[in-house]
Amino acid sequence: MGLFFGMFLGILFGVALMAGLERMMRYRSAKRIAKAVDIKLLGSLNRDDLKKICSENLPEWISFPVYEQVKWLNKLLSKLWPFVADAATMVIRESVEPLLEEYRPTGITSLKFSKLSLGNVAPKIEGIRVQNLKKGQIIMDIDFRWGGDPSIVLAVEAALVASIPIQLKDLQVFTIIRVIFQLAEEIPCISAVVVALLAEPKPRIDYTLKAVGGSLTALPGISDMIDDTVNSIVTDMLQWPHRIVVPLGGVPVDTSELELKPQGMLRVTVIKANDLKNKEMIGKSDPYTVVYIRPLFKVKTKVIDNNLNPIWNEEFDLIAEDKETQSLTLEVFDKDIGQDKRLGIAKLPLIDMEIETEKEIELRLLSSLDTLKVKDKKDRGTLRIKYFYHVFNKEEQLAALEAEKMTLEQRKKLKEEGVIGSTMDALDGVASVAGSGVGLVGSGVTTVAGTGVGLVGSGVTAGAGLVGSGVTAGAGIVGSGFGAVGSGFGAVGSGLTKAGKFMGRTITGQAVSRRSGSSIPSEESGAVKK
Repeated sequence: MGLFFGMFLGILFGVALMAGLERMMRYRSAKRIAKAVDIKLLGSLNRDDLKKICSENLPEWISFPVYEQVKWLNKLLSKLWPFVADAATMVIRESVEPLLEEYRPTGITSLKFSKLSLGNVAPKIEGIRVQNLKKGQIIMDIDFRWGGDPSIVLAVEAALVASIPIQLKDLQVFTIIRVIFQLAEEIPCISAVVVALLAEPKPRIDYTLKAVGGSLTALPGISDMIDDTVNSIVTDMLQWPHRIVVPLGGVPVDTSELELKPQGMLRVTVIKANDLKNKEMIGKSDPYTVVYIRPLFKVKTKVIDNNLNPIWNEEFDLIAEDKETQSLTLEVFDKDIGQDKRLGIAKLPLIDMEIETEKEIELRLLSSLDTLKVKDKKDRGTLRIKYFYHVFNKEEQLAALEAEKMTLEQRKKLKEEGVIGSTMDALDGVASVAGSGVGLVGSGVTTVAGTGVGLVGSGVTAGAGLVGSGVTAGAGIVGSGFGAVGSGFGAVGSGLTKAGKFMGRTITGQAVSRRSGSSIPSEESGAVKK
């Protein structure tokens, strides 16, 4: 009896064991099939689909196999970082502080580093892509990520306010760095290096601001001012098509082909605005419009007092350096005592503009181009403009390049003389020209005193003395500086008062030709074509 019972239990246990094994095999097989399906679906996803899943933390090599992982380089960088950080700190202080001073907003009188350390956490390179798109060049795109522990304190000063230390905390950088090596036939075989940040995907620099031993409320709007300064420096100096060209010693090389050159002129007519938001407690806003492609070449319309439907009909000439990536930016402000308030902003990508064709469009004004910062979703009105894009020929391109350099120098002089508070200030564009023609920037469209030479840069009124331009009789007027009557100051892109003296930051009485250029990533502007 016991024998049969034991045999029965053994058979039952064996059958149960076999059934369990079979069930487990089926389960594992089903999991493998499901995983294979998931992998197949994942393989069919494009870069945009993966970005939705992984957010902004997607390494480039995942969606693009041409981005190769470089774990060995990250290990090497982590070992070298203490030495690199010390050297980089010195370079950043020497090169970035002048930029902070140059790009600082009007409301800030001084912006410098009081403490700068890059910390102990090394950046991480997620992937590298190497291309050979042009003969004699090697292009390397680096997927750069850094969430370090730097110690950065800015000393910020404003009118009637003592210096306030502002600390940048939780700094994170996400960008693609493009490095172009210009090859040579002599050792070290590289004659120059070009460095820039790709405009797409847009560089991200995230941080939080904290006042050390004080409160940010002591300087109203300081957070937005610093954000605008950082964004302007990145987009106007580092973001493609803007670039840094570094010739390597020992090899004579012409870097002119590597440098950014003007491509065309954008003539913009700011016609009018409708239904602007009122920012005043008593009365109505006093609006004016700032127009620019590059933040360093801002121009502005006259102020229309107490009007939410202003009509300007003012024309500006702006330099464009890369039609594919740059945009026209228009900001409407309310003139106020102290800090002017922004009523709305719009952006129009140059790539959407037809060449040599005049168009009139209406732009919807937004509170911010950064959708994450848009808190007030109320209608801010519209801005009607007219534009015409002209492509430079070789001669116009060279003339515009020289004029652009001269304008930068003259803006710095105006800042030193106290005419403008910052090189980022928008110069008044209202002017009347007595006795001289005003032409397109570098186009030679109109004539001056029968010479047939086009004005480049600013217009020059009849009888004004040319200052520092080295112009002889019959020579072309390029970029021009002109003397204030009785003042001896030179001014490019600025105006002069009838009495010949400067009136604060807004200067009237200048000629109508103006210029600019920039690199700003394309964003939705809400343009409605007429």
